[in-house]
Amino acid sequence: MKCPFCGSQDTSVIDSRPADDNTSIRRRRSCPECGKRFTTYEKVETIPLIVIKKDNNREPYDRTKIEKGVLIACRKRPVAAAQISKVVDEIETEIFSLEEKEIPSTKIGEIVMEHLENVDPVAYVRFASVYREFKDVNTFMDELKRVLDK
Repeated sequence: MKCPFCGSQDTSVIDSRPADDNTSIRRRRSCPECGKRFTTYEKVETIPLIVIKKDNNREPYDRTKIEKGVLIACRKRPVAAAQISKVVDEIETEIFSLEEKEIPSTKIGEIVMEHLENVDPVAYVRFASVYREFKDVNTFMDELKRVLDK
């Protein structure tokens, strides 16, 4: 690893440990040339994921869109921020475990709904009403009945 201070190619690892998120490794390094220390992070390289939108346009996967949708669905509900973060992590893990290069946004929406249904039924119905584009009260009621029957 090249030293960011002096450019020396000869640096050594002093300490390695999992980073806070447990998805990367934090390494403390030292440069024998200038004596300075620096930190690097090692992370698994993921395949860039492309999302196929309903209109067949393609765009890069963006975790923040899922976070935003889940946050809006859970607004003013008794769902802790840590739980929301955990759910988004689980959703993302499921999406990437499919090992697809392209994934339809409809599939992502279904995965989000599966997870939200287990977190909070009201958040689930809120998300479903936007995602499924309920056209009238009857389709909304049908979804509510389905949730209540569980």
